[in-house]
Amino acid sequence: MYKDILKELSIEYERKRDRQIEEQRIRKEKVYTKIPAIKRIDEEIFKTGLSMSKHILGNPNSYKEIVEKARKDIEKLKMEKAYLMTESNIPMDYMDIKYECNTCKDTGYLENGYQCNCLKQALVSRAYKMSNVENMIKKENFKSFNINLFKDEPFENEVMTPRENMIDIVGIAEGFISNFNENNGQNLLFYGMTGLGKTFLCNCIAKSLLDKGKTVIYQTAFTILEIIERHRFGKDVKDTDYQYNLLFEADLLIIDDLGTEVANTFTNAEIFNIVNTRILGGKKTIISTNLTPKEISEIYTERVFSRILDKFLPLKFYGHDLRWE
Repeated sequence: MYKDILKELSIEYERKRDRQIEEQRIRKEKVYTKIPAIKRIDEEIFKTGLSMSKHILGNPNSYKEIVEKARKDIEKLKMEKAYLMTESNIPMDYMDIKYECNTCKDTGYLENGYQCNCLKQALVSRAYKMSNVENMIKKENFKSFNINLFKDEPFENEVMTPRENMIDIVGIAEGFISNFNENNGQNLLFYGMTGLGKTFLCNCIAKSLLDKGKTVIYQTAFTILEIIERHRFGKDVKDTDYQYNLLFEADLLIIDDLGTEVANTFTNAEIFNIVNTRILGGKKTIISTNLTPKEISEIYTERVFSRILDKFLPLKFYGHDLRWE
């Protein structure tokens, strides 16, 4: 499965680069048509560089003088080009290739040979068929977050109003994102009834970290356990190896709807294994659940509950069901 997905993505990256090069060629032609002098300058820069290379190969003992002269000539030509483009209100980078990922220049790989995070996330998305999540984060992100949906009036016996509480939670979430690279062992537990913004805020965090080039897996506890079961007991084990390993290796794992899966000795052990392994490896996790901490303690083993209580910051969501707002 992994090799097939990687092969598909390699083809997509190649097509992407071809498209970017073609678009660059079209932009260049537009500029050359409008300002022929720029075409002349680009040709001169190319000729100067080529001539410099030939001289270095033919005169290896005096290449420093040749390089210095060529550098000055090219610099002068670039200044002339910059002046012409500025005078015509053309952005200086207009004729550059517009990569979707400037880190790897749409190759998927870094100079050291390692996979770029954009390729890692593409592999995650393809392996987990996360198109629905990707569509959701386009709509549910911090830009579309509306704090006014939360009522600014007392709610039951809570100290803060739902709006004050949410402002506090959002601040913690933003701090979680800002300090994500720090090895501070911070993990988050969102708990509360349905319709209070837990999933929305998870999407906000996922979107922000994806924009920072982090790999994010967002799955329900039920789906995660399905992946684990196929990995443990399925016939085509290789097909689920990659999905299974990503549960431990992704920069952020978001486990949504903890408590909707069937709780038994097997599921308890697997959830503890995932959470504990990520904690030991310095990987961060967010758990979202409709269960209260007391209900978590009643459903799961003491090991699972104590690990979550000890290593996760519990954040309670309360108020009126926002789905009716």
